[in-house]
Amino acid sequence: MNTLKTISPKKIVVFASGSGTNAENIIRNFQNSKVARVVAVFSNKPSAKVLVRAHNLKIKSLCFDRESFYKSNEVLNILKDMNPDLIVLAGFLWLFPSKILKAFPGKVINLHPALLPNFGGAGMYGERVHKAVIDQKHQETGITIHYVNENYDEGQTIFQTSIPVASNDTPKSLAEKIHELEYRHFPEVIKNLLENKAND
Repeated sequence: MNTLKTISPKKIVVFASGSGTNAENIIRNFQNSKVARVVAVFSNKPSAKVLVRAHNLKIKSLCFDRESFYKSNEVLNILKDMNPDLIVLAGFLWLFPSKILKAFPGKVINLHPALLPNFGGAGMYGERVHKAVIDQKHQETGITIHYVNENYDEGQTIFQTSIPVASNDTPKSLAEKIHELEYRHFPEVIKNLLENKAND
């Protein structure tokens, strides 16, 4: 008698440093998905609102410091125990350590609110990016989803999409437009990546 193999949902771990609107959007998108589930949210800031969002959505959360992230193997070992299929950086501001990248090759991705390689690198996040786009009079901007390596915003691009910059755009109005792109495309890219991994 043949038995059907039950395929468990893939496991996603989200890293975030701030409000966590993208993290919440990802959690909600996969709540009832057969493809994947968010199993934990990690943050480097005890006051980050993302931890409240995770609690309200009944997702396990963990707050860590530089010592446990960079110097000891505490965060690495927790991740190894969880064995996520994908680690998603959604507004996470620290450089990811090479020891975690080596433990999860090709499994760490990031969302950047600009069209890389433009407006990337250390210190380029949030409204700083949108202000720079406007100040340098770029005609378009967008989002980049990319694999993470040892350098800020330099990993291989997975997905990009763009929008025009209006003459009356402000950093705030541009941020709102970019958030709409993020909410629409980030969960879909994650889903496609995990489905492709399942078919490999």
